[in-house]
Amino acid sequence: MKTSLLSLVAIVAISGVTYGQAKPALIPVKVELITRAVSKTPVLIAYDKGLYEKYGLNVTLWMPRGEFPGAIETAGPRLERPEFSVDGGVPMVAAILANRGPRRLTIASTDCQVRFNIVGQKNIKTLAELKGKRLGISNDGAMTGFIYRVLAKRMGWTPGKDIIIVEQAQRFDDLKAGKADAFIADDRYMALAKAEGYPVLADTSTWNQAIAGNGVRVEPAWIKDPKNRDIATRFLKGTIEGMAIYMNNREETLRVLAKYHGIKDRGVANGIYQEGLKMTRNIEPCAQGFRDMFMLGYTGIDKYKPTDFYDESFIKELDSSGFIASAYKTAR
Repeated sequence: MKTSLLSLVAIVAISGVTYGQAKPALIPVKVELITRAVSKTPVLIAYDKGLYEKYGLNVTLWMPRGEFPGAIETAGPRLERPEFSVDGGVPMVAAILANRGPRRLTIASTDCQVRFNIVGQKNIKTLAELKGKRLGISNDGAMTGFIYRVLAKRMGWTPGKDIIIVEQAQRFDDLKAGKADAFIADDRYMALAKAEGYPVLADTSTWNQAIAGNGVRVEPAWIKDPKNRDIATRFLKGTIEGMAIYMNNREETLRVLAKYHGIKDRGVANGIYQEGLKMTRNIEPCAQGFRDMFMLGYTGIDKYKPTDFYDESFIKELDSSGFIASAYKTAR
């Protein structure tokens, strides 16, 4: 009996060691979402469903305040020097040109095509009627700043003369308050405007215009460390699986939108989800979008080359390994 007891203790001890070896400590990383646009939803899906933990990461997530009642809020102030900053390539380049904050490099993107809508006041019926009127955007260095430049080029308009740009007027409430005659609406505000019958003057997704859209951004010095390259690959695996769930499972995505954004109106949520289906499925960096920034008058950009702003190697490796295709086959 004593021998049997000792054997049991030994088995438990060995099992404990094996268990400890099988579950190493998670690697802590900090992740910030600069906005709550639908392009960030794959990250939220991965976070909510434990996909980052699956790849050995313990993610501390920060988001700006929610804009719908009941949205989950993140505790504490904005994170300092997060390993991963998730936002547009256009504002990243604009920040680099203005020497604001740490320089970053895009290693993956969820948006590589212009797809926001230009929505007008109810008395405006066509895009041509905007000439001489006010167009609301977030700011000149934002994604909406890129889109107004493309609009002006397409229409042959001179900003400040043929079209008046109004910054900090990118929300649906700004349009309703009369801050602008039209605005460039992202997925959330487009869904709200459509629900109330405001006219879409242009669906920019029909322009087939590349843009350096929302992406995963890291500091170049950080990513040079092989240990951090491994961490980045783990993060991208979780994010790709989150994107695959977005594309394959509407109901699960709507659940996440309700939980993290407070978007419980089924019609609005479906409108947002539908726009998000235009995202870049393989999340490769937006090479053409970065190249196109060099043709749209960004001051100081000529000191750089497009590849100074992105690194395609991570997604190419994951794609060639078959990981991305496998993620879409198994997503549910």
